[in-house]
Amino acid sequence: MPEAPSNPTSPAARTSVTTPPPLPDSRRVAWSLTGLIVVLYILNASDKAVFGLIAQPLREDLGLSSAEIGFTGSVFFLAYALGGFFAGPLNRMVSLRWSIAIIAIAWGAVMLPLILWATFAVLLLSRMALGFTEGPTLALIYTAAYSWHPPERRGLPGALITSGTAIAKMAVVPVLAIVLAAYGWRATILVLAVASVVWCVPWLAAWRPGPHLAVGERTSTVDEVAGVGAVPWRRVLTTRTFIGCAFVAISAYILITVVLTWLPSYFEKGLGYSRLQSGTMFAIPSVVGLVALVGGSLLSDRAVARGVSIRIVRVVLPCLGVVLSGVLLMGLPWLGSAPLAVAAVSLAYGLVLAIFPLVNTAIVETCPAAQIPGTLGAFLAIQSLGGVIGPWATGFLLDASATPADGYTTTFQLIGMLSAICAAAAIIVVDPVRDREKLSG
Repeated sequence: MPEAPSNPTSPAARTSVTTPPPLPDSRRVAWSLTGLIVVLYILNASDKAVFGLIAQPLREDLGLSSAEIGFTGSVFFLAYALGGFFAGPLNRMVSLRWSIAIIAIAWGAVMLPLILWATFAVLLLSRMALGFTEGPTLALIYTAAYSWHPPERRGLPGALITSGTAIAKMAVVPVLAIVLAAYGWRATILVLAVASVVWCVPWLAAWRPGPHLAVGERTSTVDEVAGVGAVPWRRVLTTRTFIGCAFVAISAYILITVVLTWLPSYFEKGLGYSRLQSGTMFAIPSVVGLVALVGGSLLSDRAVARGVSIRIVRVVLPCLGVVLSGVLLMGLPWLGSAPLAVAAVSLAYGLVLAIFPLVNTAIVETCPAAQIPGTLGAFLAIQSLGGVIGPWATGFLLDASATPADGYTTTFQLIGMLSAICAAAAIIVVDPVRDREKLSG
C-alpha cells in the first residue's frame, strides 16, 4: 500500500491544501454568487458600451467634433489602465465585499454630473473618473469568483465573466437603444447608474468568501520542482514571444475599442441606418465575437490535449485569423452594400476578439509560474495602449474626411492593414516553447 505523499510541494499535497472539501451547499452558493458577479461585469461592460451608443447624440447636443468624441474615448481607456493598478491596494485596505460594492456605487456616482451639467469638460472628467473607478473591477471580481471555485474548475466561471462584454452588447445595449430613442441619452446614463447601485443590495446581503484560495496560492511550486528559478524581468519582457504578441494585441485592441466607441455612429452616418437600428445592430459583432471566443478557446484546448504544437494552436492559427480580419477590413470599399459591410466588420471583430485568451496563454508559457501575474499585468497594460490610440485617431480621421462614410472606411482599412502586418510578423517570430527554454536555461 503506497504511503501518502509527504512532500508539501507535490501535486497531491498542493491539491489537498488549496482544494478543501466543499460544504454540502457550496456548489449552489458558488454558482449563485458567480452569477451575481457576472451580472456586475455585464453592467461594467454596459458602462463602456453605452458611450458608443450615445456618441452621436452627445456630439449633436454639445456641438462636439469627432476628434473630441474620440479623445474622450481614449482618455477613458487610459484612466481604466491606470485604475487597474489599484485593485491590490484597495483589496488590502477594504474587505472584498465592500471594495466591490464601493466601486459599483462609484460608477453610478461619477456618471450623474453629466446629466446635470452637459458640457465637454464634464463629459471628459466624467469618463475619466468612470474609467479610473472601473479599472480595478476585473481583478477584484475574478478574486471573488475564484474563491468559490477550485483551481481545476476555474475555466468556466472565468469564461462566463469574460463573456459579460458580449452579453452586454447583445442584451443590454439594444434595450438602452430603445431608451435612447424614447427618452434621450441622459436616460440611458441614469438607467445604468441606478442599476449599478441596485446591484449592491443583493451583493451586500449575500456575499461571503468562498472556501478556496483565490490569491496567495503557491504558484511557484511547479517551477521549484522543475528547478526553474525566477528570471530577471528585463529578459521576460523582451522575449520575441512577448514583443510579438504585444504588437498583435495592441493592433487588435485598437479595433475592439474603435468598435466600442464608434460602431453605432458608423452604422448610422457611414452606412445609412436609423439611430434605433444602429443601436440594436451594435449586438451583431458581439454575437460573432462570443462564438469565436468560446469556440476558438475550446478547440484550442482540445488540440493541445491531443498533442498539437502550442505554437500552431496558440499563435499561428489565431494570427492567421487576424490576417483574414485585416483583409476583410481593407476590402470594405469594394463590398458594395451596407449589409455586407456589417457582416465584414462583425466577422473581423470576432476573429480579432478570439485571439486574446490564446495570446495570453502563449505569454504564460514563456515565464516561470511565480512571475505569471506580473508578466500578464505588464502585457495587459501595454495592450491597453490600443484603446488610447484607436478612438482618438478615428476622430481625427473623421474630421479630416470629406464624408463620414469615407472617414470610417479609411479608419477600418488602416486598422486592417496594421493588424494584418503585426499578425504576420508574430507568426514568424513568436514561439513560446523556444522562449521558455531560453529563459529556463
